[in-house]
Amino acid sequence: QIEKAGCVTKIQQAMFLAQCGHESAGFSVFIENLNYSDYALTQYFRKYFDALTAKKYARKPEQIANRVYANRMGNGDEESGDGWRYRGRGIIQITGKKNYIAFRNWLGRDFALHEMAEDLDLAVSAAVWYWQTNELASLASVEKVTVRINGGTNGLADRVALYRKLMA
Repeated sequence: QIEKAGCVTKIQQAMFLAQCGHESAGFSVFIENLNYSDYALTQYFRKYFDALTAKKYARKPEQIANRVYANRMGNGDEESGDGWRYRGRGIIQITGKKNYIAFRNWLGRDFALHEMAEDLDLAVSAAVWYWQTNELASLASVEKVTVRINGGTNGLADRVALYRKLMA
């Protein structure tokens, strides 16, 4: 399926595999882990958590998801539960109601949300869709691809190391 993502060269394939490998913890985790400590919340999600708020949300994954993913990516507000419902799944961690709907339309069939974390073919298809839709195969920089996937540079060192290993 990797060719469907536009990954035809070794560089493009290594980039795809490195990013997906990082996002899925070495292809072992297909659902987003949001079980953060208060300290981690203030580091990774500064925009949403000051020290006091982080203490209230620490180690409450569902509440964390609903806060950080509220009112964006097609999700409703914090109370809607969309943040948790549409948290990251698959080998590239597709996130947000808008992305889930777009992926379903691209795939041409419906599926239960939990299937993206349980069905390897679906988890890979979601990554292919994301890569293709966001035209990531044309980017030749691990950092640029990371920002497009992650919104920042979280895990950049690991992504670079995976990419270099795949290119060796």
